[in-house]
Amino acid sequence: MILWLWFCWGFSTSAGQPDSELMARYLEEELMADYSIMEQVARRVPRQAKFLQRLETRPRMSEFTVKSTIISRYAFTTVSCTMVNSGSEAREAVFEMQIPAAAFISNFTMSIGNKTYYGEVTGKEKKHNSDDKARHKKPPSPTDGRENGYETFKASVFIPRKMQAKFLLHYEELLQRRLGKYEYTVSIRPQQLVGRLRVEVNILENSGIVSLEVPPLRNSKHKGNGKVEGDVSPPPSTVVGHTKTLAKVTFNPSVVEQTRIARNGILGDFIIRYDVNRELSVGDVQILNGYFVHYFAPTDLPPLPKNVVFVLDSSASMVGTKLKQTKEALFTILQDLRPEDHFNIIGFSNRIKVWQQDRLVPVTPNNIRDAKKYIHNMSPTGGTNINGALQTGAKLLNDYIAQNDIDARSVSLIIFLTDGRPTVGETQSSKILSNTKDAIRDKFCLFTIGIGNDVDHRLLERMALENCGMTRHFQEDEDAASHLKGFYDEIGTPLLSDIRVDYPEDNVEQVTQNFFPNYFNGSEIIIAGKLINRTSDSLHVEVTASNSKKYILLKTDVAIDLPSRNDIRGVPGLEDGKGDKNYIERAWSYLTIKELLNSRLKSDDNQEKDYLMEKAKSMALTYNFVTPFTVLKMREAGLHSEPPQEEFISPSTDGIGEKLQSLQGHKAPPGIRRQQDKQRIKISKTSADGDPHFVIDFPSSKFSICFNIDGEPGDILRLVSDHKESGVTVNGQLIGAPAPPNGHKKHRTYFSTITILSNKPERSYLEITPKRIILDDGERLLLSCDRSAIVRSSSLEVSISANSNITVTIRDTISFVILIHHYKKPAPYQRDHLGFYISNSKGLSSVSHGLLGQFLNHEVQLLQESLNTSHQQVGQNQTEALQPNPTNTLKVKGRLVPVVWKQRRIYNGQQEVDCWFAKNNADKLIDGSYKDYLASHPFDTGNRFGTINSL
Repeated sequence: MILWLWFCWGFSTSAGQPDSELMARYLEEELMADYSIMEQVARRVPRQAKFLQRLETRPRMSEFTVKSTIISRYAFTTVSCTMVNSGSEAREAVFEMQIPAAAFISNFTMSIGNKTYYGEVTGKEKKHNSDDKARHKKPPSPTDGRENGYETFKASVFIPRKMQAKFLLHYEELLQRRLGKYEYTVSIRPQQLVGRLRVEVNILENSGIVSLEVPPLRNSKHKGNGKVEGDVSPPPSTVVGHTKTLAKVTFNPSVVEQTRIARNGILGDFIIRYDVNRELSVGDVQILNGYFVHYFAPTDLPPLPKNVVFVLDSSASMVGTKLKQTKEALFTILQDLRPEDHFNIIGFSNRIKVWQQDRLVPVTPNNIRDAKKYIHNMSPTGGTNINGALQTGAKLLNDYIAQNDIDARSVSLIIFLTDGRPTVGETQSSKILSNTKDAIRDKFCLFTIGIGNDVDHRLLERMALENCGMTRHFQEDEDAASHLKGFYDEIGTPLLSDIRVDYPEDNVEQVTQNFFPNYFNGSEIIIAGKLINRTSDSLHVEVTASNSKKYILLKTDVAIDLPSRNDIRGVPGLEDGKGDKNYIERAWSYLTIKELLNSRLKSDDNQEKDYLMEKAKSMALTYNFVTPFTVLKMREAGLHSEPPQEEFISPSTDGIGEKLQSLQGHKAPPGIRRQQDKQRIKISKTSADGDPHFVIDFPSSKFSICFNIDGEPGDILRLVSDHKESGVTVNGQLIGAPAPPNGHKKHRTYFSTITILSNKPERSYLEITPKRIILDDGERLLLSCDRSAIVRSSSLEVSISANSNITVTIRDTISFVILIHHYKKPAPYQRDHLGFYISNSKGLSSVSHGLLGQFLNHEVQLLQESLNTSHQQVGQNQTEALQPNPTNTLKVKGRLVPVVWKQRRIYNGQQEVDCWFAKNNADKLIDGSYKDYLASHPFDTGNRFGTINSL
């Protein structure tokens, strides 16, 4: 029976699909259910079947397991593979694994029979031959010899007869966010059907996991586009489970299921995509045992305008599919340009052809149509003048920037595509690099794309690195059109420019790159560093950036967990007592080494390159990373050592703790006005707050008046109306709540929304609630009230002190402060609400109106009524001598208003104000009646009774 099984197993690959499935199913059911039975089969093949064994050309893979733990985007992966030689003589076994090119191998162990070999990371010896020869011998470029972002790890050993070999490979990587998702990929290409095949991925993200998806297995020919067409269901046998912060994904196909996917054992790439919860704030700052990592990826920002020049290779080598797919991609990309963008197209071979001479054109239907015609008529011919094309593109963009009044915060860039090496004009790579850098002069970024195997990967990569760009490489047989469109999608929506992330210099050291020219939608900025002062309770963080016409400052203090409660135990690839199990520290070392490698690649100074190489090598040796300057050497552990064991981790919320900290407003950098805490805000008493209670301060008269407005829920009150003069209007909408028991009111009302509108010098509005702020000045920006931030444009500044207050400054002459009132455990008659305070009214006109605005430029006289009903005017020095008397009277615009003496609490209940109170909804105190101040909608800009306008 067993003889028949192995005979069929050896020849079924040439049969049809049903026979293959039948054999696989029988083999699985009869022999593979128990791994020990499988091992017996390998050792008990009858002598009569020796001739069948000779037909076997390689050992059999009995087990292939991948286990991964992803903690806050940092992935630890362990690959375990067991191969069995059931033959009568030693045979060669080849363990092959494709790993992401961005990953660092951290350990490798193999056991052959009773011998165990472990990998030791050592430094490479410095080569004394010329750099060019060294590159020719073994290029250190991270893209050379790699298949579209992947490299192949290979180990070859001879397995003695009737024995097995076990391989354990560990690697680490920091996942990059592209197109709004993190993508983790495992290559499953064992080259044969496997009895036990399993992939298990555990994910822990304390900020919350969203959009978790497992697409179908991806074939190598479709790598890189990040999009799945057609069937989007997970591979068979995939199980996905997750909570808010934890996820576990397993893939465990049987032999039968493997044959249905691919009978040759090349299943493809197992992919997991996900994102985390995020908002406009300083981002997710995580701190552990003296190290921190900072993830910054804001959302809900309007895109910046682009000035883009497409430089496309149209040489003879682009003939056929490559040029056709490039044209298809450009047609789609042109359709995605926004109306505020400007663009031009350059085609190059041995000649340089510019579509629109000496200018960039706006995005209009006619220009898009003409650009498509130009691209359609491009024909492949001639050589490849890379230097000339880049010089032309850089000059075109530089001249456009210099000669036109472009938006200072627009993003300018060149997208360069080629499939070959320079053959015309300047052909020396070093000269092309220096010429390109001199032409661009750090004024814009260069993004490079290489197609096929003939491109100079190092040249394209270095050009992009030296000019703040990125590079991509696609194979000729891949879907270049979707790859090009996918790459453009990554950089086609810039949201911020000139991003700088600062930490106190006396608190941190060895911080990775903290200035970034651009932030693109769907990407992420990552900074890491070491803490100097470990006894500090918090780390201050400030992010400054530009968004369209606005300047943004985000700031916070992040609490530092002094105990080691966030320590991670049992991280794969780290043996007990070796290395630091701090995953944040490893993320910092990973980023630092990557930056050192990139800095060395960009450098032309040999002394500097040696220094960077030694620094990268030293850090790689410390953290056991295989890099271009370190190698993995195998050492024998001993004749009777134990075979390698897998070390995995199942993340637990108990071991991590919450690292998303609440954000509070604190210290501002030099040149930025400091925002005070809620209790210390220095503003005028003139306000509308609470139920709502109105206070009007008259500093020159040294007294205040106050009144209530008993409105209805849903009413919109016109607080300040100066639309025709200063262009400013403030409206407040009421929300209702039940009245306290035994009270005289039927209900309470509070301000739930404050709307501030301005039409000078340009149209803008703010809509403020206790939870969020909408700022729209032609571009919509959403801000959270629980995150400190400053947004500044040419005429407007919004400063948020987290969960405390919002200060709105218009043209530096008008300032309003909105207090945020939150209740942790609100009573039935309490609601989260807002208070409105006028801090500076100099910019409002003398005819401003509204419930508060009408008093800003008018004085009020306080009178005292005697017993014989004659009036006596009260002087300023006599005010304090007045006694609370129901016969006191105010004179307002010729009207006499009876008032009583009261005390009011303002500023969030922290300060008392003495005031003269006008009863009956401020009857006779205000012009007209209460109903005259009702706006029809939040954006009503009426500035006279009966006159209603809209912004």
